[in-house]
Amino acid sequence: MNITLTYPFTAIVGQERMKLALLLAVVNPRIGGVLIRGEKGTAKSTAVRGLTALLPEIEVVRGCHYGCDPAEPEPCADCQERRALGPLLPRLRRRVPLINLPVGATPDRVLGRLDPERTRLEGVPCFQPGLLAQANRGILYIDEVNLLDPYLSAVLLDAAAAGVNYVERDGFSIAHPAQFILVGTMNPEEGELRPQLADRFAMMVAVEQITDPTEREEVVRRRIAFDADPERFIATWAEAEAETRATLSRARALLPEVVMPAAMLRLIVRLCDAFHVDGLRPDIAMHRVALAHAAYHGRPRVTPEDVRLAAELVLPHRQRPCRPSPPRLDEARVEAVVQEVMAEMVAPTP
Repeated sequence: MNITLTYPFTAIVGQERMKLALLLAVVNPRIGGVLIRGEKGTAKSTAVRGLTALLPEIEVVRGCHYGCDPAEPEPCADCQERRALGPLLPRLRRRVPLINLPVGATPDRVLGRLDPERTRLEGVPCFQPGLLAQANRGILYIDEVNLLDPYLSAVLLDAAAAGVNYVERDGFSIAHPAQFILVGTMNPEEGELRPQLADRFAMMVAVEQITDPTEREEVVRRRIAFDADPERFIATWAEAEAETRATLSRARALLPEVVMPAAMLRLIVRLCDAFHVDGLRPDIAMHRVALAHAAYHGRPRVTPEDVRLAAELVLPHRQRPCRPSPPRLDEARVEAVVQEVMAEMVAPTP
């Protein structure tokens, strides 16, 4: 992919909630991924590609299949062996990888497999890494994730949650780092994603076609300008891109210092209970999203605003029973829970 010809992230008209969800996933990659639902022509793929241009280059071990960080105390097995021969590993800087996972990809292509030819020649099992290895420390993008093989979907989501890819083949097993931001896009007209899999995406955003004539005209105007002279168009948006890049950098630096007050944690739990979501995954996801949102806005403490936003991104696709597409939260109900918890904070202690 040629970064210089990538449509700028900040030039996308509207779709603010989608852009925010992607930015929060960058602020804290441990949030757990983003599911974007919407019809064709809603800038889903454009946003994912543009996101990579906002990310700083990373330092990797030269020749490492997994792009290990030279400063990582526990890198992959290959880098550990190389480090044993000398403490300084050869290194280089590169763009954060964006790996596209085709819907028709085989498990071997995604997870990796034994290389039969090398194994025969060398007399020892030789592993050929797959797409998960290439995506380590980057973004794994799955278009039409709802059409992906269910088994492959489950394995991918397990790897994304653990940050490790476990492969077992014919008595051979290997584990390698697979820490990536998972982004899945889907058109609900082509089929829904099973609830068990949708639940594994921390955040969900429903995007819709732009119907406002003024905004629609601006979308067309910008697209024409980009197609006519991509370099000039990108230069026009360079300042906005730099500002967003700087905001991301500050947010990532601030994130470890952001405080979650006890009342805000209580609010998260109450909201999850009020909307009858299953398990503790939603609570944990809301906690991480609220912290990232506070950091993105430069706040040292989580506020009700951060928790509201987290609820809107984390809870809709987890409600039981599932609501008609696209899933949405009852905003009045959210506000009622917020006000209830806030009232408890100011109530005098008996």
